[in-house]
Amino acid sequence: MRRSLIAYTLPVLIGVLLAIVLLNTFPQLLRSSSAPDSPTQSAPPTEVQQVSRPSPELQQAPPLSRQQGPVSYSTAVEKAAPAVVNIYSSRVVAREEHPLMSDPFFRQFFADDLPSQQRRLSSLGSGVIVSEDGYVLTNHHVIDGADEIQVALRDGRETLAEVIGTDPESDLAVLRIDLDQLPVIHLADTGDVAVGDIAMAIGNPFGVGQTVTMGIISATGRSHLGLSAYEDFIQTDAAINPGNSGGALINAEGSLVGINTAIFSRSGGSQGVGFAIPTRLARSILEALITQGRVIRGWLGIEAQEMTQDLAASFGLQAPRGVVISGVVPDGPADEVGLRPGDVLLEVDGRPILDARAAMSDIAAIEPGATLPLTVVRSGEKFTVDLEVGERPLPPSRLHER
Repeated sequence: MRRSLIAYTLPVLIGVLLAIVLLNTFPQLLRSSSAPDSPTQSAPPTEVQQVSRPSPELQQAPPLSRQQGPVSYSTAVEKAAPAVVNIYSSRVVAREEHPLMSDPFFRQFFADDLPSQQRRLSSLGSGVIVSEDGYVLTNHHVIDGADEIQVALRDGRETLAEVIGTDPESDLAVLRIDLDQLPVIHLADTGDVAVGDIAMAIGNPFGVGQTVTMGIISATGRSHLGLSAYEDFIQTDAAINPGNSGGALINAEGSLVGINTAIFSRSGGSQGVGFAIPTRLARSILEALITQGRVIRGWLGIEAQEMTQDLAASFGLQAPRGVVISGVVPDGPADEVGLRPGDVLLEVDGRPILDARAAMSDIAAIEPGATLPLTVVRSGEKFTVDLEVGERPLPPSRLHER
């Protein structure tokens, strides 16, 4: 009898315990089984708050007019293209000699049959005729080291060119050709150039002949590219390829806005990021090279390093401003007033230095011989010195590969 009682009550106890566990674990089971008139079910809906604001004034764009802009830019191209020339430069270099030929034993047998130990290298580029006097603007790297420079016009005429002057630090050069009735391009004011303007590049890419590509002005004032010492480039997505260097970047009216100089590319071909020297800078370099034979720039005689947050903290500065003098040229202007490596140059002529390259460009524009006050920090102490600006020496010539 006792065993049968346990057999009947044990499943009941287990069921009760299981129900308690389920209700503790899932209390919503209890709520879901509540009566339909439970307060949680029968509460009236919350009243929606009314909002009253005036309608915003939106600027409605006019309907797109597809009648604006020319169907063709042939008029602009025809105006500019005759003034864009092909430049072929060549130089003689020593031929690399076979190692065995340095042995006198072999030379006594083959000396008479040795080939010439010199060879001629040729390169191509472009240029722009900017004056009826025959002056041609191109890139320094197009003609650097050349023994002979040949210029070919679109009308079929060819002639040798004379180098009037070069400026490696802006990568510009001026040539002169002696021909009559030369086509001349008009120079635009690059101060009026805006991002989004139509731009066309004219040059001789890969030596295939004069070619025109079109894009827009992508950006202006590009610097910190490491292409030259003084950078203020116009960026464009008009295709620029090897051989375009020194050619014209023109606007929709056929006026020159820049000298095509370089491309950013991982493959060697155009990837839509090209750079041109604006005509405002090119004009000043052109006039200096023609009238003075060189570009005269102001110079402090220092090597500067960009200020970083860590460097600023080490010098006790609250913000990364100024530049660190990392080197001083012996007997240069900075050396004569006692500046030394480790000094921090904060201000030039009362203007704080926020960008090292921009400051270098500003100093370059100062006439040599002028007195320039500098604010310097040394060992946490600020002081001012008056420095006589020197003339920046010419850098050693070097060949740029573009």
